[in-house]
Amino acid sequence: MITKGQKINDRYEIIRSIGEGGMANVYLGYDTILDRNVAIKVLRGDLSNDEKFVRRFQREALSASSLAHPNIVEMYDVGEDDGTYYIVMEYVEGKTLKQLLKKRGTLTLSEAIDIMSQLTDGMAHAHDSYIIHRDLKPQNIMIKDDGQIKITDFGIAMALNATQLTQTNSVMGSVHYLPPEQASGKGCTIKSDIYSMGIIFYELLSGSLPFRGDNAVEIALKHMKEPLPNLRDDNPSIPQSIENIIKRATAKNPKNRYETAREMHEDLLTALDDSRMDEEEYKYKYPEHESEGKKTKTAQKKEDDDEDEIELDIRDANEDKTSENEIVDDKELKSEKRKKILIIVLASIFGFILLLLLFIIFILPKFTHEKNVTVPDCKGSKVSVCEKKLQKAGFEVSTTIKSIASTKVKKNLVVKTDPEAGRSIKKGTKITIYKSKGEETVKLDDYTGKDATEIKKELESKYGINVTIEKKEPEDSDKEYQENEIIGQSLAKGSVLKKGDSLILYTANTEKKFPDFAAEGYSKDDVAAFCEKYGLNCTYKEQETNSYPEGRIISQSRLVGSTISKGSNLTVEYAVKPKPAPSPSATSTSTANATSNSDE
Repeated sequence: MITKGQKINDRYEIIRSIGEGGMANVYLGYDTILDRNVAIKVLRGDLSNDEKFVRRFQREALSASSLAHPNIVEMYDVGEDDGTYYIVMEYVEGKTLKQLLKKRGTLTLSEAIDIMSQLTDGMAHAHDSYIIHRDLKPQNIMIKDDGQIKITDFGIAMALNATQLTQTNSVMGSVHYLPPEQASGKGCTIKSDIYSMGIIFYELLSGSLPFRGDNAVEIALKHMKEPLPNLRDDNPSIPQSIENIIKRATAKNPKNRYETAREMHEDLLTALDDSRMDEEEYKYKYPEHESEGKKTKTAQKKEDDDEDEIELDIRDANEDKTSENEIVDDKELKSEKRKKILIIVLASIFGFILLLLLFIIFILPKFTHEKNVTVPDCKGSKVSVCEKKLQKAGFEVSTTIKSIASTKVKKNLVVKTDPEAGRSIKKGTKITIYKSKGEETVKLDDYTGKDATEIKKELESKYGINVTIEKKEPEDSDKEYQENEIIGQSLAKGSVLKKGDSLILYTANTEKKFPDFAAEGYSKDDVAAFCEKYGLNCTYKEQETNSYPEGRIISQSRLVGSTISKGSNLTVEYAVKPKPAPSPSATSTSTANATSNSDE
């Protein structure tokens, strides 16, 4: 059981699971030596216990690791760790083509052509190296957010050919794209991959699979017997040129298919040209099924038998023409003899061509194909020494030496190469050397007046400096400061820092507090100006008193020292002089007037 944090081969640390299948589980891992994320495929189930399969899997995966193409997922490593068989490959961020189809249903014509152009280009490269995938399907094709596709599972697909795809999940996923010759138990060729690509093209445009059934056998039989549904019947807007590409790629008889993936790729590039808009429907040159050829021969034989019967009837009725009939029979015998000789000659030529092809495909590559060479480790050595080591191994060294910062390797010594050490690649590949420019340092500037957040981000991301921001009361309390404006720093201008060093940036404490209006002698007019300055909602109340001068603030609703927030409410009481009390005579007169009015 693979768990998070577990290390495989003491090098690849498991981060999380990113997929499960019938043949392998896939994990996002981290290569602790080369400092990069990788995808790790771990074999599961009976496959890891099948010694014959494991040997074939390792051999085929190593063979596929030599492929270098932008549309093929790069294999980095193949190995075994305590009974766990794994392959390490390029980590591709994106989704499978199958997931995209489930989300979108169908793709536009231009999208489908773009994907198929990349797919055929990648497969043409693989076929050029005599590598057949044997299990092409949308589940084995990744698509990135920018539209680039990556073909996966070369090693597993080729090895599974030996086990006849016995895993149930694998069969049901693969049989929808299985070429007839593979379904009938015959060997695979590059034309088998072409058939699978034709089915994928059909699915991209229709959103569905051409053949369905309750089990793998039923679907396989349909691939062998039933004609592919016509796309243009459901969607007449699809050009005939596109229909022809699919029809030719998915021919039952391999003789009717494209000769190479490159030929299919070039056909896709011109499919929408104006010159092909009125293209006629593609007609197969050879019979699609063996039974069709047999029917033709049977019909011919029946016609010959009928002719013989007619000749016999004529002979019985006209015995006097015996000599003439004998001459006719003699001619037919000679004709039959010539046919047999012709068949023998043609069979001999065909056999010779077949042997020649087998020699070219299987034997010649063993003499002409150069073995891969492992990139030597130059870390910590001088550039000149590294160049000689790489050239001795058979590689070409780039004239451009790149420099990168390193805390572990001394200045001017080799940090790494690209491709990296340990990779098994072809001789003659160009290698780029990266030398150390030592620890990266930064000379501090005077950051006063700048935004603290921006300076912190720059120093941390570019140089790895640990920056903290602290608030500080400014020396000039009357000056207005912007929020996050730097007013000082813990290290002076010109100080040199390296990765991991620390720096403190000081910003002005711009928070304003409520003063003690009464103690500080604020008047009503002073408070009004204060409220206008800080955007406060002020309410004023009079308080008659002789203890304070008129207009002086007596009390406030906000606590002294509390933070001022724009829009807050503030209520203050201010002093007014008490009104004078009415005199006794005035009170008597008022009472008399009130009585007089009452009598009236």
